[in-house]
Amino acid sequence: MAAVTGSPLPAPSPASPTGSSRRWDREALWAGAAVALVFAIPLTVLAAVVGSDSGGLNALFFFGAMFGFVLGAGCAAWMQTCGTPISHGLVAAAATYLVVQGVFVIARLVTGRDVDWFGLMFTLSLVLLAGVVGGFLGQRLQDQGVYPSNRRPPGDRSDAPGTSPSHRTRREENR
Repeated sequence: MAAVTGSPLPAPSPASPTGSSRRWDREALWAGAAVALVFAIPLTVLAAVVGSDSGGLNALFFFGAMFGFVLGAGCAAWMQTCGTPISHGLVAAAATYLVVQGVFVIARLVTGRDVDWFGLMFTLSLVLLAGVVGGFLGQRLQDQGVYPSNRRPPGDRSDAPGTSPSHRTRREENR
């Protein structure tokens, strides 16, 4: 479909730099969400259990959870093949937080306890920031040529015969 000059609609976007025209890499999003679930959510639960009585310990758990969201977002951004690492990091972190907090909110409402809506929204804003930071870090890994072993950029022939480190000569490695 060709873009018409003067059309009020934007021209269709070309395929991403990796050659894919998909918007979301579901495998990368699932991987990022799984990492965030493993690292961030247990610390979030510990922070809730400790409560605000122990300020220092609660802060330690909170910042540990934020690091978990950065790690999960970075994993999603690093693994994606659509050319949109920051979007993948943002979505992985936000979706993980929203799903888990949704469960916690429902549990609180069912048991008749109050929900701190302001606290949830404030923490969501920090999780979104963690998603952007993780997305940026995942993008930096890809920009430096570091890819997951199961995902390589198009045209990468590092697994072709004669290109593995065991097949290279010292002269080739020193270039």
